[in-house]
This record gives sequence, structure tokens and C-alpha cells, in this order.
Amino acid sequence: MTNMAICQGLLPQFFCYRWQPETIQQEDQHLSVLQRHNVHVSGSGSQAMVFAHGFGCDQNMWRFIVPAFADHYRIVLFDHVGAGGSDLSAYDPEKYATLDGYTADVIELCRELGIRDGVFVGHSVSAMIGVLVARRAPELFAELVLIGPSPRYIDDEDYVGGFSEGQIHELLEFLDSNHMGWSQAMAPVIMGNPERPELGEELTNSFCRTDPEIAKRFARATFLSDNRTDLAKVGTRSLILQCSEDVIAPPCVGEYVHRAIPGSEFVLLNATGHCPNLSAPEETIAAMKAFL
Repeated sequence: MTNMAICQGLLPQFFCYRWQPETIQQEDQHLSVLQRHNVHVSGSGSQAMVFAHGFGCDQNMWRFIVPAFADHYRIVLFDHVGAGGSDLSAYDPEKYATLDGYTADVIELCRELGIRDGVFVGHSVSAMIGVLVARRAPELFAELVLIGPSPRYIDDEDYVGGFSEGQIHELLEFLDSNHMGWSQAMAPVIMGNPERPELGEELTNSFCRTDPEIAKRFARATFLSDNRTDLAKVGTRSLILQCSEDVIAPPCVGEYVHRAIPGSEFVLLNATGHCPNLSAPEETIAAMKAFL
């Protein structure tokens, strides 16, 4: 019982990166960051909307959501290092041992693109990465959309994260010993919606494409994290989107995040599973538009 989203297939052709460097020196520096994260920029708006995928996925997981916003926002898609089309040679086990490494990447990427007062849309673990970005570089985003967030997966006294410490360690040991078996067993559980098996199959394929060693380390960074104390320090306007049935981030976790982030808004979706961006894009889009 772990993680999040799905993604497979080719990105639509309109996700082409358009950028005009002012100098060769700027181009070299800029492209190094953009190539590392397989950045694609599209859309026609002035305000940036940055989409961040979850564990075991890549930017293609947003393919049903992005078209609804492309006419009004500058869309930024990227892959975390170790995922999708990112530069695997840039993966540093020490840097990415915690979510801090991924947070630093998002800040660097956004500053390279000149983003200020944008919209950050983060799924699952990337929702917490967005929280950390908002704390450390609050000028980057005016709104956060947090889909299926969890600040801590392990139960702790009166806090319910959805898993005991023993369950999380069993989960990680299973992943360590059998990456393919773990992916095939866990992806359909995470996705939910058993009446639509193609969704679980897509998530399984996405998990299986991930480098096993990177997947193991990212899973530890995700499932052993505790970002509860960061929530109260978020000053960015925030929306929490919570699925009605989610084995990874149950409703009580979304409600906890809502109570902890000052002034946040909370929407309990009819959607089930952990990936409403794939299983219920219309409902997800409607909730986002109502907030924005």
C-alpha cells in the first residue's frame, strides 16, 4: 500500500518547449536545468501553472488535466530526477534521501523559468514537496493545489496516517526484495477503481519502468517523511483535494492537512483511489477551477 499516480504514453505534441535565450551563456545554464527535468512548457497565459507528479510516475499523469488550463496559464510539466524522461545521471542518493532534494530542484527549476506568483499543482508526495517549496520560496507560488496530500504516513499517538510503522517497513522490505512483484501487487490497490482495470495496469507499467534502486530510495523518502510541522507555516492560499476512498491518504489525513494549513480550502471528491487526475479528471478540473 503505497503511492500514487500513473502515467504512460506519449505527451501530446502541443507540449513543446518554447524558450528564446538572450545569450548563449544563459542558454547553456538554462537548458541544463530544463533537460535534467525533461521540462515542457506550453499554454498561452501569463501566470505559470506547475504540475508535479508523484512516486513512480512522470509528467504524463497530467495529460487529462492540462488541456483544461492551457488557454489561460503557462503550463510547466517536468519529471523529478529519477522519473520519466529526466536525466538519470543527475540522481544523487544523498541529495534525494529526503524530500529536501526534490524541493531544491523545484525551486531551482522555477527560478530558471522566472516564475513568480504561479500555481503549484502537486499530487501525493509532490503535494508535500509543494508545501516545502512554499515555505522556502514563498514568492514562487500564489496558490497551491494539493491532491491526495499526506504529511506523515505512519500513525503517531493521536495522529492517524493510515499505516502502522510495522506496515510501512513491511512495504519497504517488499519493495527492496521484489520491485516488479511489489509494483504488480500495489499499483492496482493504490489506483483503486477495480471496475476499470486499465487504470491499475497503467500505474503498474509506470511503476515497473522506474529504476528499482531509485524507486526504493524515493519510497523511503516518501513513506518515512514527517512534514506535519511544516503545514502551519504555509502562508500560501491552498486547496486540498481529497478522494472519498484512498488507501494511501485516507480522508482523515486530508482533513488534518486542511486544519493545519491556515485558511486552506478542502474538497472531498466523489472520486475513489489515490489518482483522481487519472480516474476522475473532470471532477478534479471542476474543483481546481472553482478554487482558482
